[in-house]
Amino acid sequence: MRQIQVPKPYLPRRRFLQLSGISSLGLILGGCGVSLFDDVVQKATEPLNESVETLLFNPQKPVPEFPASAIEPDALLVNTFDFTPDLDPAKFRLTVDGEVNRPMSLSLAEVERMPLTSMTIRHVCVEGWAAIVQWGGVRLRDIVALAQPKVNVRYVYFKSADGYYESWDLASALHPQTLLAYQKNGQPLPIENGAPLRLASPIKLGYKQSKWITQITLLSQKPPSLGYWEDRGYEWFAGL
Repeated sequence: MRQIQVPKPYLPRRRFLQLSGISSLGLILGGCGVSLFDDVVQKATEPLNESVETLLFNPQKPVPEFPASAIEPDALLVNTFDFTPDLDPAKFRLTVDGEVNRPMSLSLAEVERMPLTSMTIRHVCVEGWAAIVQWGGVRLRDIVALAQPKVNVRYVYFKSADGYYESWDLASALHPQTLLAYQKNGQPLPIENGAPLRLASPIKLGYKQSKWITQITLLSQKPPSLGYWEDRGYEWFAGL
């Protein structure tokens, strides 16, 4: 099976922040005006340019995780549209298609038979709140590898059962802590949090982490519609 290679930046992200005295999170959360981490500047300005964020991002470096004792079970707010899809787990199918050699349609049971990864991370919302959550699921990179993407693939497009849509750069999708999650805090993922499958990752803001995912499409070019909120003016890369 072809190994997917992603380039590494020449300057580590945290070192760049130390040298420059800025934090991408502080800049991204311009409307919040608050710091969520010690190394985030107190006053936010414009979002980082996408090319700079891409330079700072290390596609293989894990983000430090929290102990289980740090989980905040009531802190994860439910931000959704008025419509919550009614999905039958027994009939659910995840479509993986696009510029791939092996398009797939996977049942939830087939996804759950893949190796389980659990992580306790901070979920950060662009609205200015955060929550420490334990997510369990399959690494997105394992799903992508099964589909055997073609060599020119650079982007991943997600469709959700509620009509939401989102796109990521391939390197972020292949990060070892980017999951298709079906567990929350050691229990089956609740429908209001995106069951049967949702994105969960410590490297992106909350609006990038789609719920109720039904289709994953691998692309060589950015899709015309970048994402529900991006098409309304939000930043596309949205990295932490």
